[in-house]
Amino acid sequence: MIHSHAVRDRQPVRIALTGANGGYGRTLLAQLRSTPELVPALLVEPDADGMRRTLAELGLDAGAITDGSDVDWSGVDVLIEASGKVAAGTGYATAALEHGVHVVMVSKEVDTVAGVALAARAAEAGLRYLPGDGDQPANLLRLLDWVTATGLEVVAIGKSGEYDLVLDPATGVVTQAGATVHAPGLVDLLDLGADPRETLARRAELVASLKRSAAADLCEMTVVATRCGAVPDREDLHYPVARVTELADVYAAREHGGLLGRPGVIDVFSALRLPDEASFAGGVFAVVRTGDPVTWELLRGKGHVVSRDGRYACLYWPYHAMGVETPLTVHAAVDGTGPAHAPSPSVLLAARTATALDAGTAFRVAGHHHEIDGVTPVMVAPEPGAAPYYLLDGARLRRPVAAGELVRLADLEGVAPGPLDAHLFAQAQVAAAATEGAPA
Repeated sequence: MIHSHAVRDRQPVRIALTGANGGYGRTLLAQLRSTPELVPALLVEPDADGMRRTLAELGLDAGAITDGSDVDWSGVDVLIEASGKVAAGTGYATAALEHGVHVVMVSKEVDTVAGVALAARAAEAGLRYLPGDGDQPANLLRLLDWVTATGLEVVAIGKSGEYDLVLDPATGVVTQAGATVHAPGLVDLLDLGADPRETLARRAELVASLKRSAAADLCEMTVVATRCGAVPDREDLHYPVARVTELADVYAAREHGGLLGRPGVIDVFSALRLPDEASFAGGVFAVVRTGDPVTWELLRGKGHVVSRDGRYACLYWPYHAMGVETPLTVHAAVDGTGPAHAPSPSVLLAARTATALDAGTAFRVAGHHHEIDGVTPVMVAPEPGAAPYYLLDGARLRRPVAAGELVRLADLEGVAPGPLDAHLFAQAQVAAAATEGAPA
């Protein structure tokens, strides 16, 4: 049964969708069949034939299809930017705002480079610039908004990695997204034991051959951090191998047996589960201080995740449903409702060289996780001259850079001008804030 809702009773909202024939675009277009008030008026997709096949499969007549070279914004109310490409996405979002069109930003890569400037441009024009519900950044911000509205004190927020670690206790085999590793020792580590940090370290060693860290994770957490002031405990994040029931213990302060060196941390964990246990599904969490132990012992009895010492609890949403949820953001953009968390340049997703790189080294974003060979994404405090990770796409080194160094703007040539200008806007904000905070 599809229930009616008040949002259905409105004038149609005309949507432009970039990256329309990607996986995200498919999930959104499929959902729009159930939201008749949201009309896909313009689809930006270089593969026009593939787009038509998708539309035919969905039974949709979604208006005009363009390769992006000629976009008519006159019939659009909201842009959903899902190209995943920094230069193109920055251009689409900038043009949309210039034409009075709200922007829902799904391309988190664009946001980490140009989000501060795009949000400022939107505010100046009386428009909305929002991260798209259905992906972890917006979902985590919604959860955080709910948690803080209750008055709970947050000590850590974050998400699980995209793919769970599924342990078969009969064989000792761990599977992650089709990759496997034989780790029978994990069977004896399913409980945190007396020393949680030691247990977490041993678990990590046993699954070290699996790829658990991804640029997409740090990218998403940067989007959140720039909107709420959370900070990473370490630049590459902790990535503990943890069961959902352990999160309140894992993300406790170090003096209470947990990982955290400070409160207000943002992080990612690898969800460890057995085959018959529910997945965290790339969901989001917030760990809070409990305050009153009697209240939370009552809630523990109702199934809530509470630390063994009763000091911390974990509240979580075990899902992110991609485009299925994004109609929420479209309505929020048009109506001016929902949390509007404007980004500030408080954290930079930077690129640290994995090895020494020669002059002339070219960079390109590639693969499912949108990563760049030769450099590692790190979340650092904004540092003058440091280049954003995704600004490297299409650029090359003008000079050698030693291993372990941050790639800097001065090291690069061939940088896309639109994203560069947007980043320099944010860098100017950092410089202005530093000047204002300097002693007289």
